Amino acid sequence: MKVPVIRQFFENSTPEQLNATLEVLEAFCEFRGVSDAEVDLAGEMITNICGALEVHESVNGGLEPREALNAFSAKVMGSIDR
Repeated sequence: MKVPVIRQFFENSTPEQLNATLEVLEAFCEFRGVSDAEVDLAGEMITNICGALEVHESVNGGLEPREALNAFSAKVMGSIDR
């Protein structure tokens, strides 16, 4: 997870665009000829896209974008510390 990447996805993409990209990356990971390194990279992108989607949901729920990003980051860091 990289917060700067999540911020860029949030600021520059609609939830619809992010969901479409997510579907393509998930399908890509299922191809037989995909290497482990490619799956790892796609997995990192999927993680960041899911983060951006969660930030979009928080902003739609009334949070300011900066607060939504900080809350998402704190939530992830909190789950890692457990």
